[in-house]
Amino acid sequence: MNIEQYISSGILELYVYGALSEKENAEVYKALKKHPEIEEEVKEIEKSLMQLSAATAPYNPESVFNRIKEKLSFTDNEIDVIPITRARTNWTTYIGWAASIALLIGLFLQFNKNRELRKQVVDAQIEQTLLEGKINVAEEDLSKAKTLLSVLRDKDIIQIPLQAQKVAPNAYAAVYWDKEKQTAYIDVEGLPNPPKGKVYQVWSLKLDPLTPTSLGILDTFTEDENKIFTLTNTNESEAFGITLEPEGGSESPTMEQLYTLGVVTS
Repeated sequence: MNIEQYISSGILELYVYGALSEKENAEVYKALKKHPEIEEEVKEIEKSLMQLSAATAPYNPESVFNRIKEKLSFTDNEIDVIPITRARTNWTTYIGWAASIALLIGLFLQFNKNRELRKQVVDAQIEQTLLEGKINVAEEDLSKAKTLLSVLRDKDIIQIPLQAQKVAPNAYAAVYWDKEKQTAYIDVEGLPNPPKGKVYQVWSLKLDPLTPTSLGILDTFTEDENKIFTLTNTNESEAFGITLEPEGGSESPTMEQLYTLGVVTS
């Protein structure tokens, strides 16, 4: 994932505004959990919204606070014109200044209180958004688990184990092929995380002559916790293979990077 492009895409603003679908919310939440800089950006967006809301409010204690400070500011010239031998004390003036200072202090305290309240509101909104994201992710995981369970129990599903090849002796995977629905479920829990700039690609194979057809790339391999992917397969497959390819996939498989291979036996 290119973090800068993701942040600048505008999806985080839509996430904060609540304008995304449940699936999109779940995807953004996963990105938040994986990349702290994205979560920090969401917090900044929430903070900016609160500041904008406060700035457009009819009562602005911060502005009043600043205006009173300006009224209480003395200059050297003003100090010079005060007679130092004045005999009579003007208590009314002192009382007025004291009242202004008291008001200033009160506004300052109120401003700090309001700022703290705004921060609490932002934190609460962020916590609520994250909680909703957790719920959406949990529901999505439960749905995937139910789907996989029904697939495993279907007697018409063809299971093809994919064995490790020379480039990755400890790798393993499996394909659950529903020929009637033209769907292949790819379980790649046994594959290592691909290096940066690389992606796994799944191939349907005809063996004689060897004819590969790409079923798709697993470009969300790292982010997907279940490591089970659903791909469309309209081919009369005789075998399945998984190779490591450059980002975006390849027109034909790189056989030197063949990680797993399995032949359909039924």
